[in-house]
Amino acid sequence: MPLHRADVPPLELLRTFEAAARNLSFTRAAAELYLTQSAVSRQIKALEDDLRVPLFERRHRALALTDAGQALYRTTLDVLERLRETTRQLRAPTARRTFTVTTTVGFASLWLVPRLPRFTAAHPGVDVRLSAVNRMVDLDREDIDVAVRFQPRDRALGEPLFGESVAPVCAPALARDPRRPLREPADLARHVLLHTMGPAAPGSAFEWPLWLEAVGLPELEPAGRLHFSQYDMLVGAAIAGQGVALGRMPLLRDAIRDGRLVQPFARSAASPRGYFLVPSRRAQDDPIAHAFGEWLRAEAAADAAAPVLSPPRGSTRRTPRPTAPARRAAR
Repeated sequence: MPLHRADVPPLELLRTFEAAARNLSFTRAAAELYLTQSAVSRQIKALEDDLRVPLFERRHRALALTDAGQALYRTTLDVLERLRETTRQLRAPTARRTFTVTTTVGFASLWLVPRLPRFTAAHPGVDVRLSAVNRMVDLDREDIDVAVRFQPRDRALGEPLFGESVAPVCAPALARDPRRPLREPADLARHVLLHTMGPAAPGSAFEWPLWLEAVGLPELEPAGRLHFSQYDMLVGAAIAGQGVALGRMPLLRDAIRDGRLVQPFARSAASPRGYFLVPSRRAQDDPIAHAFGEWLRAEAAADAAAPVLSPPRGSTRRTPRPTAPARRAAR
């Protein structure tokens, strides 16, 4: 069936939507696209009118994607990346190596993507393709070179890269709120806790219950809960001050180092999951795959060695003696 112009929204509107959805901010999207904030707002309204469905929830000083917005965002990311890849191939038809990596959405957006330019700069003849999905991918059937998988450590496949620990994080302004101080873990009862939900969010079953049991508060009831289908969306909500998230380290170390998030408490708990490098059969003897693995290990080591900001003034730094259930949960 031929595609008519009216079947899909204009590409310019989709580019603006992608920037606004990624930043969860019309202002930051406008700066990125060299537009005014009002122009971005008009384009998003035009796209919503065209699709006849709201894409964003307009909250006080914050944006959140609706279910329809989340669905369109994932598809738009994939389509724009395919367009960029095809454009690169047409503009530079000389022989280049394409190297495809798959990993979870959270690891891709929060850890891998900010560091990836260092790998591509060191390997200018390699075009990296990144597929961010939370489902388990058949590497050989889907023509993927390597995967970075988030797996239970006791039954994982592949080479271990690093483990994971969890600890509460929030926006600095929320940590300083004098009406609801975060001096000790029990103070979380006065705050909204942010959760991921369902099979689309790997490790979601090990989130808040793991940490609350580790500090001896398994029955704590918060003031409210917000649920998100993807961890990177949850992090955006935490940065916007919408609640307290359970920060997964190392994914959020950059956000803590640059001050977008703070850790109100010194306690963390070890997660039963970790990140593992899994090559496809064709990549096991591939020098680019080996170089990518070495680069990942070096980046992980540098990230672990770099200092992280201490908890904000007024928060507790003392680590109470854990109870027996807490010691078991932290192992």
